[in-house]
Amino acid sequence: MTVATTPPQTPDRWSLESWFTAFGAEDYHAFKSELVRDVETMKAHATTLGEDVQAIAETLVAFESLGDRLWHLSAYLGCLSADDAGNEAVKGDEAWLSTVEAECSKLTSSLQSALAALSEEGFDKLLVDPSLKGAEHAVRRMRTQGRQQMKSELEALAADLNVNGLHAWGRLYDTLTGKMTFDMTFPDGHTESVPMARRRALMSDPDRRLREAAFHAGQKPWLDHADTLAAGLNGIAGTRLTLYGRRQIPHFLDTPLFDGAMSRASLEAMLEAIHTNIEMPRRAIRAAARLQGTPALHYFDLEAPQVAAPDEKSLTWDEACSTVERAFSAAYPKLGDYFTSLLKQRWVEAQPRPGKRPGAFCTGSLLKHEERIYMTWHGTVHDMVTLAHEAGHAWHSCVLRPARSFAANYPMTLAETASNFGEMILLSGLMSDPELTPETKAYLLDQEMLRAHAYLINIPMRYEFEKAFYTERAAGEVSVSRLCELMNAAQDKLYGDTLLTDGKDPMFWASKMHFFITGVSFYNFPYVFGYLLSQALFAQFKAEGPSFLPRYEAFLAATGRATCEEVARETLGADLTSPDFWAVALKAMEPTLTAYEKLG
Repeated sequence: MTVATTPPQTPDRWSLESWFTAFGAEDYHAFKSELVRDVETMKAHATTLGEDVQAIAETLVAFESLGDRLWHLSAYLGCLSADDAGNEAVKGDEAWLSTVEAECSKLTSSLQSALAALSEEGFDKLLVDPSLKGAEHAVRRMRTQGRQQMKSELEALAADLNVNGLHAWGRLYDTLTGKMTFDMTFPDGHTESVPMARRRALMSDPDRRLREAAFHAGQKPWLDHADTLAAGLNGIAGTRLTLYGRRQIPHFLDTPLFDGAMSRASLEAMLEAIHTNIEMPRRAIRAAARLQGTPALHYFDLEAPQVAAPDEKSLTWDEACSTVERAFSAAYPKLGDYFTSLLKQRWVEAQPRPGKRPGAFCTGSLLKHEERIYMTWHGTVHDMVTLAHEAGHAWHSCVLRPARSFAANYPMTLAETASNFGEMILLSGLMSDPELTPETKAYLLDQEMLRAHAYLINIPMRYEFEKAFYTERAAGEVSVSRLCELMNAAQDKLYGDTLLTDGKDPMFWASKMHFFITGVSFYNFPYVFGYLLSQALFAQFKAEGPSFLPRYEAFLAATGRATCEEVARETLGADLTSPDFWAVALKAMEPTLTAYEKLG
């Protein structure tokens, strides 16, 4: 598809002028100077708090405001960096901001220590301080983290060592894989050197010969560097396990579960439901194999469409915005109105042009109470779905505007619910549109089933591997061959017979960047959680109609001030620790799955 060259009537360039006059302008430099000054002042003050409840309350309020300013600047620089990936000045300020954030982390540690040192009586008194109304959940979490800290000098040492230790392993992975190339012979017979960054796109191509060639040729660098990559993975996990032990954190899942504000019982209930109903997403893979004409899929087939994108004229930006607006307004008028305002206020960046970073995201400023959406428009149905997805994220932030910042910071587990909800409103509207061609409907069904088995099989497979790896890593380093064995076992467990006999990818542990992220561990199950929870929410919406929407908004508004279990129980009457809840969410995909199985 080609993008129309006629300038769109709907704005496709965002404006950031309400955040700062311009990058490098006087107000921008003044903001930076005040931020540095206040971080240093608060750092010194936080070490002298003792058990003065009033002083701690005042410092927490100031810390909340400081966090708003840090996030405002970070979001602004992130927008500029994505908008012009080659801007060296912006990159320089991003690097500078990372040093400010590192200093702020020491302030956070001091505040957490002060909270942990308070007596129960003192902490109860703090929680009822009027200045902290609505912040109770965040303050309790900070106290919990403070109780898990080592002595302040050891935490400072760990923070400094992590720069050249834990995070250095992550930088090594990024540097090494960023330079990887492989020689590949294309189906037409020509050979070229391909950057590893292109491999995934090639393995998502409709041409199976291209996917196969990219998979096999692209395995060589992973095999060549396997020892180095295994050392990195062992180093990251080993550092975490050592710190968990020093902080007296009993289990390696405790930290990612805490970060996700969810319980072990909810995680196990969700996984039990998936394994009990595993044949549902496996049916989607079998249907894809039938469409492909093979008895099962190979690993290189898993992200590829089995239904070609409709060979129609490219969608214009105006058409896409109008389609999303109609779908939102028909099903959820408040969301439709908000989407219209996003466009009118120029809060969406979608213009296709050189120099932009790939990908899409939603960000915002807690200072300005404004959201921004970033993407690049290429004229496809997939891009339109991306727009609806990111608009769902933005709506979540909009609903949280009345909340104080301490109550507006929701975990990764709850971050994908609103985005998926927005996506499903659009897809539901499209599938019921009598003017939509059968070819486009088939394509959308295929795309939805690609997402379903990714969330319900591939990502749980990553969890099973990582859990097995961390279990063995506690006893010592895990070899390359053993890592491959653990990966094969995880793929066997989740995929069953849906993969060809020679269709597994034992080196997936090396090629999946998520395993090497050093800022967060187990970057997998929160995505499954968010996907299934959004399925459950949308199923309730379809069953109850507009009367469900106030409860949905209550759910979004509560995501930053309680645990996942509390939010679901209080706003939806749902028990996340019950496998039955998750099973109902899983079974919501049955109509789409049945329609997909009828294709071809």
